[in-house]
Amino acid sequence: MRLGVLDIGSNTGHLLVVDAHRGAAPLPAYSYKQPLRLAEHLDDGHVTTQGIEALTEFVAGAVIVAEDRGAQDMLGFATSAVRDAVNSDAVLDHVAAETGVRIAVLPGDDEARLTFLAVRRWFGWSAGRLAVFDIGGGSLEIAGGADEEPEVAWSIPLGAARLAREHFGAGTPGEAEIRALRKRIRADIADGAGRLLRLGPPDVAAATSKTFRSLARICGAAPSVEGPLVGRVLAIEDLQGWVPKLVEMDPDDLAGLPGVSPSRTHQIVPGALVAEAVMDIFDIAELQICPWALREGVILERIDALGLAGAPEGI
Repeated sequence: MRLGVLDIGSNTGHLLVVDAHRGAAPLPAYSYKQPLRLAEHLDDGHVTTQGIEALTEFVAGAVIVAEDRGAQDMLGFATSAVRDAVNSDAVLDHVAAETGVRIAVLPGDDEARLTFLAVRRWFGWSAGRLAVFDIGGGSLEIAGGADEEPEVAWSIPLGAARLAREHFGAGTPGEAEIRALRKRIRADIADGAGRLLRLGPPDVAAATSKTFRSLARICGAAPSVEGPLVGRVLAIEDLQGWVPKLVEMDPDDLAGLPGVSPSRTHQIVPGALVAEAVMDIFDIAELQICPWALREGVILERIDALGLAGAPEGI
């Protein structure tokens, strides 16, 4: 069947139209996205009027695109920026009234769980025990385990856009501010790190999300034009060499780096600080970059549910 998957992230609204059926990899048929930057459209914990209007306009446009591309069903979900907003119910009620699309809010643990499912399906059982990390706009997701369902999965409010809004609004902070932010990031990650560390060293440590992909590209990984089947890694030795350079760069220099979108330039430094902390605290020398992430996890779970619902009794 052809599905429209509407992902309302903290940075971007993304409609992915896919052809999907049980037992096969979801095949992307069309992609439509816009930078919404909802994590930066927050005022005293509320999504602003400007943010609500941008979200509503995007969803309305996505409905038309999905219909034009022949989607039979639409799955809509929102992550950290909407999840954490004081007025999230009012925002989603407004979107539903204007567009007819009811967007579900994914809890942070579910976001980590579904991302883990996608990474497991991508790498397969030969990957053994997995540790999975995803730096989004509003939060960092962590999950680990040996099966399709992770043994541990949780979310921390350390997204690149969130940190950029909180600490980089007036430009790159000074040395003392960077040190304080680094200390806070590492303390927040270390606070729950034992949940994953107690499982023992993973056989494969993997990362998803635009932030990790951009950092891997900066550190020498293959460009996206070479396709998703090309292996890409992020080594902590390379990242540690780049972090001091990134802190010293101005926005124009950052925008000129490979893999950096102009709209995300201000998020590169906070994202790099989170990525470096993750790899250091969990003693990871190298992260495998996975092209599948939350969207694919949502699709795969939906396909599995449809397949089970349609299976003959006794199977």
